[in-house]
Amino acid sequence: MKKLVIIILLSSIFEVRAFELIDQCNSDKLSAECIQKLSEGFNFLKSYKVDGAGKDKIEYSYVFMKGTQYMINLCANGTITDGIVVSIFDKNRNKVATSKINGQMVSAINFPCNASGIYYIQYTFDEPSGRCGGSALGFKR
Repeated sequence: MKKLVIIILLSSIFEVRAFELIDQCNSDKLSAECIQKLSEGFNFLKSYKVDGAGKDKIEYSYVFMKGTQYMINLCANGTITDGIVVSIFDKNRNKVATSKINGQMVSAINFPCNASGIYYIQYTFDEPSGRCGGSALGFKR
């Protein structure tokens, strides 16, 4: 009987560890995949990890230059965006671009910058979402 209890305890520990490994977000891998998916003519600037486990949003900042066109794309497991929404906000926190247009999700946004300054790149999650992805920022002049 004692051996049976020990076997059950050990098997439950290994089962929990297996689920933890499956549920971990590999945002590094997804970010690297996104770099390859930038549209032709865009030069890679920066990749972003989107690991939203336990978070409502993730935000990064970047200085955009006037006269430059920027592209931010999304990569996720499962569906194209897996419920991840990327939005760009200007220095006054006005939304200037988003990947959710009329309730439809797109995997990339194109943003022609009309004023140099700091911009905020924000990732939010529509349900259902795995809250795991990657993103790449590119530019062209």
